[in-house]
Amino acid sequence: MSEPHVPSAEAGYLRAVPLLAALEASETTTVGVVGALLDRIEAVDRAGPRLRSVLSVDERALEVAAELDEERRSGRLRGPLHGVPVLVKDNIDTEGPLGTTAGSLALAGRFPASDATLVAQLRRAGALVLGKTNLSEWANFRGRPSASGWSAVGGQCRNPHGLDRTPGGSSSGSGAAVAAGLAPLAVGTETDGSILCPAAVNGIVGLKPTVGLVSRSGIVPISPSQDTAGPMGRTVEDVALLLEALAAEEPDFADLATSRRPAHGPGGYLAATRRSAEGLRVGVASGPGFSDYHPPTDAAAAVAVEALRAAGVEVVDDVACQGADDEDELLVLCTEFRWALADYLSRRSEAPGALDDVIAFNEATAAERLDLFGQDLLVRSAASPGLDDAGYLAARQRNWDRTRRDGIDALLERHGVDALVAPAMGPPWLVDYVAGDSSAGAAWGQAAVAGYPSITVPVGLLHGLPVGLALWGRAWSETTLLTLAAALERELGTGSPRPAWAEATASIA
Repeated sequence: MSEPHVPSAEAGYLRAVPLLAALEASETTTVGVVGALLDRIEAVDRAGPRLRSVLSVDERALEVAAELDEERRSGRLRGPLHGVPVLVKDNIDTEGPLGTTAGSLALAGRFPASDATLVAQLRRAGALVLGKTNLSEWANFRGRPSASGWSAVGGQCRNPHGLDRTPGGSSSGSGAAVAAGLAPLAVGTETDGSILCPAAVNGIVGLKPTVGLVSRSGIVPISPSQDTAGPMGRTVEDVALLLEALAAEEPDFADLATSRRPAHGPGGYLAATRRSAEGLRVGVASGPGFSDYHPPTDAAAAVAVEALRAAGVEVVDDVACQGADDEDELLVLCTEFRWALADYLSRRSEAPGALDDVIAFNEATAAERLDLFGQDLLVRSAASPGLDDAGYLAARQRNWDRTRRDGIDALLERHGVDALVAPAMGPPWLVDYVAGDSSAGAAWGQAAVAGYPSITVPVGLLHGLPVGLALWGRAWSETTLLTLAAALERELGTGSPRPAWAEATASIA
């Protein structure tokens, strides 16, 4: 399939930083860009390929765009994102008609009383919240097996590079929409892979911040130990720009010692993308799940590592890594989900009161498709112990010891490196409602369980399907990761590839 909506393509694929320059130079207007994006969402997401990446758009978008244009003409800029459209994952509260569902019909038609903290920050920075994106229902914490990108509210989100392929999850719509040119920027959330996975398989940049850097207030939770929101865009520079608006210390939610958090003034993350990476050191992670699960992906990653060398980065090969313990992680997530969700639901009027109510709703609602996607994770969470349970506390400490003290921190110290790198994952697999997701390996789990930052950058296409390189490091090392990621992007000279809109790719799997 060729480009599905040519009239909106120019505006659709305009990146955030050049868009700001064009707005400043009066070469375009927010009204013009938003109008084109609304047309594109209608033509690409709801008709044409039916991407199903955007659940809802703000009916006031053109009105707000006109206000932002008038403020710019009057010399009154709200902040660094003035006039830039942003899509927001639908587990992040937005006040008013957009609603917040987490993909579940149990929350549909019930509206939060206020914006999540990060949404309020986006508006103060001048961003235009264009709409809400589809996601794996309950951020893919409902049951197994599951097919990423499906929700009862939005249906199956699809990957624009291969419409029969997964968009990844759980920030499926955020990744697919940015890749498809429906907005220059999007916000995703991650507990374990939910930003890096959809960014990698859709061929865009995604950054998962250190837990505590971005507010979680007003976000449908899974785990206070691991949850965070983060920026997604088509370039490292654009992602850094969005992170500037998202980052805000919130002590009640910070799980890592805030005393260790470095102070970055306005522009600090963006400035990091423009620094040389010469003299920085990275270790190439090896071990089960980090490499050797898909040779073509390993080959693409090796080319990317050589690009880092060309940028002056010192490379240490074969750094043996271990992942998190799956059972310990699941115990922690199920325990925290029960209590965190109850706290969140208590602030949503007319919403279910607790997890048991959600389970009962799903059992009584055919459209929730328990025949395709069970709810064993919800059931296990509902039966989990309290947050003072000795087994839970011990598992959480083992998680942190394995991924922090004996994991990332130890590896960086032992090898004298600033970050670790590996293929983010293999290319996107076919959507499968019988077997579910089928990723053979992925590089995000260690940083996710540790609560440390990670980023993925597109490094090529395999038979037209994207692959990315992941970089991760110690807590609060976002600027280092952005410097490395931007250097890689410059050396490769490719950026986020435009999708081919292939209708079927099974013959080249």
